[in-house]
Amino acid sequence: MSGDTSKESAETGGDTRTTGAATGSAPAGGVLTIDLAALADNWRMLAARIAPAACAAVVKADAYGLGVARAAPALRAAGARTFFVALAEEAAPLRAAVPDATLYVLGGLLPGNVDAMLAADARPVLGSLPEIADWAAACAARGADLPAALHVDTGMNRLGLSLEEARQVAERGAGFTPSLVMTHLACGDTPGHPLTALQRERFAAVAALFPGVPASLANSAGCLLPRSYHFDLARPGVALYGGRSLASAPALKPVVRLEVPVIQLRTGEAGESVGYGAASTLTRRSRLAILSLGYADGFLRASGASDARRGAEVILAGQRCPLVGRVSMDLCAIDITDLPDGAVTRGDRAVVLGDGLSVDDLAAHAGTIGYEVLTSLGRRYRRVYLGG
Repeated sequence: MSGDTSKESAETGGDTRTTGAATGSAPAGGVLTIDLAALADNWRMLAARIAPAACAAVVKADAYGLGVARAAPALRAAGARTFFVALAEEAAPLRAAVPDATLYVLGGLLPGNVDAMLAADARPVLGSLPEIADWAAACAARGADLPAALHVDTGMNRLGLSLEEARQVAERGAGFTPSLVMTHLACGDTPGHPLTALQRERFAAVAALFPGVPASLANSAGCLLPRSYHFDLARPGVALYGGRSLASAPALKPVVRLEVPVIQLRTGEAGESVGYGAASTLTRRSRLAILSLGYADGFLRASGASDARRGAEVILAGQRCPLVGRVSMDLCAIDITDLPDGAVTRGDRAVVLGDGLSVDDLAAHAGTIGYEVLTSLGRRYRRVYLGG
């Protein structure tokens, strides 16, 4: 982990604290350490890669689960000036964290959300003609040309104006001056997928309809594509937090470290099963470490093991050790038979993320992606922030 480890703060639940460890007792649950210096370094690396295009920061879902109140100021100090969230409700806490930044709300404009947008000085990303009409009406009612982005669908079929609707808006006017025109890559993380080049071609044609309006196509994976994909503004998200957007991506600094306590040691005999459903059967006399970690903490149930599949790993006594049995709500079991006797004691901490175990490694065991691992990290962890 990078950063000045002499500067740290802890957060319990939703309350930010300026102390280190909990007074008078060791944390009973996991400790999630978030390296804000590494977060800032990842942003700087991506910004340098895409220059002269500008680099924004996507901090939706509470900065991918890491805490927007701490992550956004660190990104702002690194140089980010434009931020994206998903929901109107996310705009107000982001505005409090970065008072002078430009904020966009990717989820568009729902009826009745205009006042919330204006109160947070946020710009909606408008992806339908009704949304554009509502924003234009708000501009007219206030006698102001309120900024907003236009989202054009170039092949994802999720949000966005159709190509024909974009042409209509360009010809007739939106009722306000767009501050950004954007689209989203559907397969940017799949090298060589033909839709990626097709989306770039379509978007270039759309952007030309709005001369003088900044254009944005690249997400995290798009930042690693050739310069023709960068346009005026890139919007990295998961890469900022140390997630891998492409298998060939350059090394990004890990931002999170998760450690959880061993709460019991026990021995199981060959032929016995472990956990719910008797999913894993011991093939030898085994020593087990029971961890205070479960799916209520965001440790995905699909990370568990069975007789038919190997589960995730954690690090105990400096070695990788496999899960055995299912992940339950609060607990999981680790096979430590191959460690020396006495190498693990009650109260020791297992490394779940860190020391070479990345969010993408854990995601692979659960059959998912690093995004889900990050955004699932539970609120029961004691959060410690470094370097910010």
